[in-house]
Amino acid sequence: MREIFAGLPWWVKWIAVPVIALVVFGGLIASVVGFLVGLLFKLLVFVALVGGLVYIVRKFMSSSSSRGDW
Repeated sequence: MREIFAGLPWWVKWIAVPVIALVVFGGLIASVVGFLVGLLFKLLVFVALVGGLVYIVRKFMSSSSSRGDW
C-alpha cells in the first residue's frame, strides 16, 4: 500500500482519499453515529425515569410510614 501512495502528491493522500472515503462511506458513518446518539438518548431517558420512580416510591413510602397505618 505504501508503494502505491509513494509516488502521489501530498494532496491526493491527505485530501482526495479522505473525501472519497467520506462520500462512499458517509451514509454508513452517519447512520452509525445517529444510532449511537439515539441509543444514548434512550439510555438517558431510561435512567431519568427509573431515578424518578425510585424517588417517588421512596418519598411515598417515607410519608406513609410516618403516618402509621391507613
